[in-house]
Amino acid sequence: MKFNKNETYIFALGGLGEVGKNMYVFMHNDEIIITDAGVIFPGSELMGIDYVIPDVTFLKQNESKIKGLFITHGHEDHIGGVPFLLSEVNIPAIYAPNQAAALIRKKLEDRKIKYNDLFVYNENSVYKFKEMWVEFYRTTHSIPDSHGIVIHTPDGVIMTTGDFKFDLTPIGPMADIWKIARLGSSGVTLLLSDSTNAMNGGISNSESKVDNALEELFNKHDSRIIIATFASNIYRLKHIVDTCKRHGRKIAVFGRSMENNIEISIEGGYIKHKEIFITPEEATSLPSNKVCLLCTGTQGEPLAALSRLANGTFRHIKLRSDDVVVFSSSAIPGNALGISRTINKLYLKGITVYTNTSLSDIHASGHANEEELKWMIRLAKPKYFMPFHGEYRMLKRHADIAIRCDIPAENTFVLSNGDVLSMKKGVIKKAGHILAGETYVDGNRIGEVSNLVMKDRKIMANDGIVVMIANIDAQNKQLLANPNIITRGFVLVNDNLDLLKKLEFISKEAIMNKIKTGASYADIKLEVINNLSSYINLHTGRKPIILPVIMSIKKDVKI
Repeated sequence: MKFNKNETYIFALGGLGEVGKNMYVFMHNDEIIITDAGVIFPGSELMGIDYVIPDVTFLKQNESKIKGLFITHGHEDHIGGVPFLLSEVNIPAIYAPNQAAALIRKKLEDRKIKYNDLFVYNENSVYKFKEMWVEFYRTTHSIPDSHGIVIHTPDGVIMTTGDFKFDLTPIGPMADIWKIARLGSSGVTLLLSDSTNAMNGGISNSESKVDNALEELFNKHDSRIIIATFASNIYRLKHIVDTCKRHGRKIAVFGRSMENNIEISIEGGYIKHKEIFITPEEATSLPSNKVCLLCTGTQGEPLAALSRLANGTFRHIKLRSDDVVVFSSSAIPGNALGISRTINKLYLKGITVYTNTSLSDIHASGHANEEELKWMIRLAKPKYFMPFHGEYRMLKRHADIAIRCDIPAENTFVLSNGDVLSMKKGVIKKAGHILAGETYVDGNRIGEVSNLVMKDRKIMANDGIVVMIANIDAQNKQLLANPNIITRGFVLVNDNLDLLKKLEFISKEAIMNKIKTGASYADIKLEVINNLSSYINLHTGRKPIILPVIMSIKKDVKI
């Protein structure tokens, strides 16, 4: 689309219609400000993919305009894409709060990326560029140093919330409600607000309520307590540590992400009592009532520590029948089945399991429920409203909430990634669309795995692969031996010998027919694929990938 001079443009490269992959762009003339660079973890349909990140083609094409990347907080869906973004685009500076900056440094160190322009901001920081300037306000979330970002442009003020909730009895600092109100009173043109919990009525639980629930649980049980929670929920980790300290329990940590977050939080002063942490070996030698195991695996991930404990495949620790397992978390959409499997395995071992229910408040979300979303809208008093960070149903519900809070319906925008808003002299309207797809990360490969590759992976997973190997004497137009058929994930060989013999025969006929005509290797392979595909589909109903391997051997060569 065409961008006009002296207009401000707002759009998302990720984060709309999805929970994760957050990346938002604000542009005025030759200045671009980016907020967040997150990832989303792939579903089961994206086989072999490690992360999904935003397509940054637009940023590559406008690299010279970028003034900086501003980070709201340190969760993966907001900082996980930073190393990949730096490998694709020249980012002149990254501005992040303290905890997020420490986590980003760790990510860059792990990937051996050298970057010297990472700056730490706080709620009083201000960064001015030629035409835009940026300030911040403190919010409450499940990780320290969470902030909303305010972008002042020649055409109006844009206020973004990041991830937030209103908690009047938080574990960490309270949101700066007074600054939010001051910003609202001075005039906010557009509010972009977190929609993750827009479907939930009422007010979210206070983190201090979870603290009380965990205290009761520790008072009730003298056996070993195993707590699974999100490694990124630093405030939850903090009060687990404080509770263990009060009850004289040592903590053994399992899961690399958990270890990294605790290490960084101890260094940053967010978690005290470093002496409370012990090794897995030390944990096995202590009495049950003196130990707490802290681990990853709240979503039933097969390779996470809790899943391996439930399966009995964990090297360091074995479950005991009197253990107490606590899921201090909520289920991410799509993970309920995996979580249920893990819980059932724990019950089969006779273990007591606690999950978050109306009777047991052992988890509190870090995102605002409906009444808190209303409060943010009332405090900010925006002229226009754009819900962000959420699936479409969440965005739509959030827009409806805004309308009930007296934002005119025509001033609300439920958008998709790539949809562009233009703002000129305080008036906002839809302006067009840019490319905003997704990029797959497979190991160290960024964007090399195409949709065609993913299609092949799905076929191999569902129908397997058939490899046909044949040696031919092209000079004398002869097939030197019967083709050899090898299969993986297609059929059980010993139970389908007749079928494989038939596939050999079909391959032989196809090769001989083409050799006689002097056909090229490519034509011979195509004939084999077509003939085998037709027969296999007709007799088995499956469509495996067929890979012909034809080797030319000179019959008269002596070794």
